[in-house]
Amino acid sequence: MAGEILDNQGRGEAGWSWPPIHPEGRKYGVIAIAISLVPLLVLDWEIIGWPMLLLSIGVFAFFRDPERVVPQAESAIVAPADGLVSLITQVEPPAELQIDDGSGFPGLAAGPVTRVSIFMSVFDVHINRAPIAGTVRRLVYIPGKFMNADLDKASEENERQHILIERTDGVAIGFTQIAGLVARRIIPFVKPGDTVAVGQRVGLIRFGSRVDVYLPAGTEPKVLLGQRCIAGETILADVGASQGLLEGIAQ
Repeated sequence: MAGEILDNQGRGEAGWSWPPIHPEGRKYGVIAIAISLVPLLVLDWEIIGWPMLLLSIGVFAFFRDPERVVPQAESAIVAPADGLVSLITQVEPPAELQIDDGSGFPGLAAGPVTRVSIFMSVFDVHINRAPIAGTVRRLVYIPGKFMNADLDKASEENERQHILIERTDGVAIGFTQIAGLVARRIIPFVKPGDTVAVGQRVGLIRFGSRVDVYLPAGTEPKVLLGQRCIAGETILADVGASQGLLEGIAQ
């Protein structure tokens, strides 16, 4: 009907609703509620029980999994994570994304590229999404430390997982899920050989973390330091587009 307001799934009368909770988080929410009921119902410690119950609701909120309106421009590279752009700099891609692992795909070329880092606080959605459509060529998990994910060196020392996706035209994007101070597990939803759509859910990092995106050589970001990103919606860059590089760490 002309003039009808639609939501992001093509349904009429768009409006706010509580987003679904990812299955990975439901068990944690139930456990948190069960623990909070002990001081409320068993010990009659309301001063402790009610705050714990509110925290339990926060656990459910952490694992929320809202739908996203994904840009369909073929040149677009979208943000894989919700959060704050905390770092934009020129770096060498991680060795794990460059070396030939025998899979038949050589990996990213050597040489400096632009890395965009998105820091996720505990208040952000932690479902990560594919920045481009294509085939998952590589998924490499590396155990490590649990330093503040906002630090530059976290990309080399923290627990992390590298994912490499190749488009049908040969353009490849590598990105890294990095655990932080609170995050203790990185959970992939995909494996090498899987075909993914742009904006498709590809993984989850529990309780605060960061995602680094390595743009193709010659491709510069359309986002600014301190800008907030929405996974699957915010366009980080267009392949072949050129803008001035803003380098540094958000203050």
